[in-house]
Amino acid sequence: MPVVKATWDEIQLLARLIRAEAESEGDLGMLMVGNVGVNRVRADCLDFKQIRTIRQMVFQSPGGFEAVQKGYFYQRARSSEIRLAQKVIQGQRFHPAKYALWFFKPYGGGCPPQWYNQWNSGRFKSHCFFHPTRYTCPSVYRW
Repeated sequence: MPVVKATWDEIQLLARLIRAEAESEGDLGMLMVGNVGVNRVRADCLDFKQIRTIRQMVFQSPGGFEAVQKGYFYQRARSSEIRLAQKVIQGQRFHPAKYALWFFKPYGGGCPPQWYNQWNSGRFKSHCFFHPTRYTCPSVYRW
């Protein structure tokens, strides 16, 4: 059973997003980016109080994803990324993105322990992932 509602067009949007943000990180890295996206739709907290759909999450501005903001979100969704998007919509979660709402690629260094007051949950390849506390965003931890 899906953890967020998604139309076919939204599944393709999520697939395009995970490809644009993490294609070089392999399937697991793309799944983690998908986790962050699904978590943002479910969060109802912090910067994501008005985000209720995958479309809103993908095109959120300000505060959205670099791939969309900087224009390299142009590639079509391939069947492999569509399958990955469907997995995260069905609720599959992967550490360190299991509860994460943010990720970024640090330039020339390691992951800081905090980023904008959010805790580092770990690193996968070149991306650092950050999650809110249970107090600031309990809805991320409920499913």
